Formats: sequence, C-alpha cells, structure tokens
Amino acid sequence: MADAPYLIALALLEQNGERALPLQGKSLREPLTADGDPGEVGRQQALELLVRVWQRSDQGALNRAAGDHSLLVVAVPIEALQGELPALKAQWLNSGDTAVLVQGLSALGSGVWSLNLEPRQPLTYARLG
Repeated sequence: MADAPYLIALALLEQNGERALPLQGKSLREPLTADGDPGEVGRQQALELLVRVWQRSDQGALNRAAGDHSLLVVAVPIEALQGELPALKAQWLNSGDTAVLVQGLSALGSGVWSLNLEPRQPLTYARLG
C-alpha cells in the first residue's frame, strides 16, 4: 500500500436504462490494518455518497445494479485515482461485470467491502477482497 491511502465509497446503480458508478472518497492519515475494516470513516463516506445518490433520484428511478454488492467501500493508493480506478470504472460501465470490478479493486488496493444493513441492526461490512 502506498504512503497515501484513499478510502472510496462506490454506488453501482442503474438509472434510465444506463449504468452509473458515482463515488465519494477521502484520504486517510494511516493505512487500514490488514484485518480491519473502514470503520466510521467508511460509514461517513457511504452516507455522503448516498445523499448524492438520493439527490440524483430526481432525474429518474434508481436501481441497485449489483444486488448486495451495489454499495462498496475500497481502500486504494491515492495514485490509483488518476490511472487504474478510472479504467476499472469505465470497464464496469461498459460491461456491468461486477465480479471483474471487485477483482480489479481487490488487486488495486488493500481491501474491498460491501456495506449491508439488516433490519434493526447496525450497518456492517462484508469483506469481498
């Protein structure tokens, strides 16, 4: 992992018959621990992203494009924001292949998690890679 880790929340969605992949991110002062999760910083980034997605719903109905894997949080090196991440995003927008996206994100960073919410339970992370 690079010296400057970056935490990104991604929403895989469909709107008006087209795929979209909005994202929200924040630089981290320290890398995540190998067995840790994004914690409160990840929840905050997901909340900010979901507010933007909610506002986007004025433009048409939204659907999750990848079921339970439609809201992801990933830790990547900041350098990936200019190269590999845009390429992975473009590939997913063209193909819709979530497994390939998750695999690419896993290879790129230090962790990929989906965010899940069960009724009357706190928000939880499920590690995907």
